[in-house]
Amino acid sequence: MLNYKEIQTIIAIITEDKVTELFCMTDDFCKFFDALMKKYTMKSDTKRHYHRNSTMSKAEIMLIMILFHDSGYRCLKHFYLEKVCKHLRHLFPKVVSYNRFVELGKEVAIPLALFIKKVLLGKCTGISFLDSTPLRVCRNQRIRIHKVFKGITQRGKCSMGWFFGFKLHLICNEKGE
Repeated sequence: MLNYKEIQTIIAIITEDKVTELFCMTDDFCKFFDALMKKYTMKSDTKRHYHRNSTMSKAEIMLIMILFHDSGYRCLKHFYLEKVCKHLRHLFPKVVSYNRFVELGKEVAIPLALFIKKVLLGKCTGISFLDSTPLRVCRNQRIRIHKVFKGITQRGKCSMGWFFGFKLHLICNEKGE
């Protein structure tokens, strides 16, 4: 019979293998994406660079963001400081400070969205499960003075009553993708 510590060790080994596999996928995607961006964009060489190049690669930053969304943590700062900087330090040897990590996050936003859309999303197999949840923008009393999402939000109804905002629909196949 395995004790708790042995089970955690087995889970950690499987997780590290999955992290390595996911890193290889993100790294290959980043190389492909960077090659396409270099080929199809025109850049001016006269632009000044205010920051030196990061010690972390784009693939590492994307991987940390994917792991955060899969971790169950609610706060990126806690995940980064507690999990990545302490427990996953051997997988990410050149971590940067949290503030620098947040600055670098905006550089990988578009490649990360494309990677999730093209590589990580599952295929429709014919059996799907659907759920929706409201994303409230403001209280119903403040609808008339709300200006941030003016023109794109609307009133809606869910099982808990009326709300003003967006409705998020989630679709999952039988494999959990």
